[in-house]
Amino acid sequence: MAAPRLPRVRASELTGRGWLNTGGKELSLASLRGKIIVLDFWTFCCINCLHVLEELRPIEQEFSDSLVVIGVHSPKFVHEADPDALAAAVERYEVNHPVLDDPELHTWQAYTARAWPTLVVIDPEGYIVTHMAGEGHAQNLRILLSELVAEHDAKGTLHRGDGPFVPPEPPSTILRFPGKAIPLPTGNLLVSDSSRHSLVELEPDGETLIRRIGSQERGIRDGLPSVAQFSEPGGMALLPEELAAEVDYDVVVADTVNHALRGVKLADGSVITIAGTGEQLMMNDELGEKLSSPWDVVWSPATEQIVIAMAGVHQLWSFDPRTRAVAPLAGTMDEGLVDGPLASAWFAQPSGLVADRQGRIWVADSETSALRIVEFDANLESGGTVKTAVGEGLFDFGFRDGAAVQARMQHPLGVSVLPDDSIAIADTYNGAVRRYDPDENRVTTLAEGLAEPSDLVVVPGVGDGPAQLLVVESAAHRVMRIQIPDEAREVDGGAHRTQRPPTDIAPGKLRLDVPFTPATGQKLDDRFGPSTLLRVSASPPELLVSGAGDGEELQRELVVAGAESGISEGVLHVTAHAASCDADPAVEFPACHMNQQDWGVPIKIVDGAATELRLPLHG
Repeated sequence: MAAPRLPRVRASELTGRGWLNTGGKELSLASLRGKIIVLDFWTFCCINCLHVLEELRPIEQEFSDSLVVIGVHSPKFVHEADPDALAAAVERYEVNHPVLDDPELHTWQAYTARAWPTLVVIDPEGYIVTHMAGEGHAQNLRILLSELVAEHDAKGTLHRGDGPFVPPEPPSTILRFPGKAIPLPTGNLLVSDSSRHSLVELEPDGETLIRRIGSQERGIRDGLPSVAQFSEPGGMALLPEELAAEVDYDVVVADTVNHALRGVKLADGSVITIAGTGEQLMMNDELGEKLSSPWDVVWSPATEQIVIAMAGVHQLWSFDPRTRAVAPLAGTMDEGLVDGPLASAWFAQPSGLVADRQGRIWVADSETSALRIVEFDANLESGGTVKTAVGEGLFDFGFRDGAAVQARMQHPLGVSVLPDDSIAIADTYNGAVRRYDPDENRVTTLAEGLAEPSDLVVVPGVGDGPAQLLVVESAAHRVMRIQIPDEAREVDGGAHRTQRPPTDIAPGKLRLDVPFTPATGQKLDDRFGPSTLLRVSASPPELLVSGAGDGEELQRELVVAGAESGISEGVLHVTAHAASCDADPAVEFPACHMNQQDWGVPIKIVDGAATELRLPLHG
């Protein structure tokens, strides 16, 4: 069996603010009776959720007459609760199934979801079959769906036929959800037209089309502009002229959903694949040729290599254009905000990069709503350090200027160095351009009222005028120029924490249990050491009297602070790893997998409440 089946419990009704991709119809479980349903609890900021969307595409096609996938959008950030922002995201990411808008988390609570993403499988008779947290469940899900199809075909309870998905009308604009932009030596602009799976060269006005590189069909194919294929391309970096002549391409492109880097020769627009296999690097894979959702790239004069924002594994990587070698540069693959040496720092979906004149790399670390700095040691072989300029953690965000320690942003995706060496930030979910002054250690606001700005580029002004800022206004489907004001404003729109229904926990002893079930045909792999890891921490740290830290067992006794501490609520952070391999002893080189899930569980300390917390981890 693909995954352990739960006791026969009726699925709860699907309730929320409204539906998308249904042609205006509201769906109910009764209207879907006879279909296998997969609920995908997601939020559009989350890279793991976007990975699951890609995993589900071929499964939806394979089981198209018996399966209905329903995305249940359960927002993390305030911006994601905006219905217009959700509608844009559904189009941006080509979500080809119905989506329930659940801003108040009613359906999230009804199905006891605790992490993004979570999949819930419901059988044709309306009973919950299983929950799967995290990504990487495609193989297991296929097995389970095949079992359910056979079982309910035999019972006569499976009703085959078309599902309720109604595609939206296709738009007609030059750009559709552009991602990033770079200026070319000619003065023209090269823009990644992410939702049209291509690159667009525009005149300096940002409006006049010169050429399109890519066929606009999702895929991975090299060749001339009319046949080349991308899949949601993101950041781009122009190579130094001499190096470009040596390697025979000029621009490195982060081809995000293809998990690849592509090289573009500007003379004829031809495209080649220079790194990545088209397959996603998973936590268990040996480091080699695979990548994971590269979101942005930048040329680093300090290292004389390309630095990659590898959003899918929460790291920075390096790429050598001469040898085409890729390697981790900073980050552990753990998601969070931890400063320190390159190898031990934590990032959370790094999405924007820029190099300054001192050789430092500035990082828009989107899921922590943070601005990070990578400083390289004078002797590059000894590494460097990661520091945080602005930001507090995974669940803290807002729109607040002032001293950096109290300033807040909301899911920034782009950064640029201004002429005065301060840093401009595309504060995407606040619809703003922010400025960080390293000398004063303060944050101010340069512009507001923008539609999901995703990148910023300093460009020459008109005539002899001062430099201007090019803004990729992604949700407005355009690039625009703004004047860089002489004086920025300070705004206080408040600070926020991600609001999810808390779990009531009693003070004192708490048993944490993370049961792990390997995928079908696999077993725990302890050939090279312990097969499991459990990491526990809390915000605030004083929430846990004991039990924080790393351990090999997937069960642990914690002690939660009592009333005398003055702490009544917080977030319990849990990360679990479990390594598994093919169980067949006849297989000489078994396929192995590292299963990982991160939970941030809001808890409220209540006398007499639960003394056990169970977080299943499925293979």
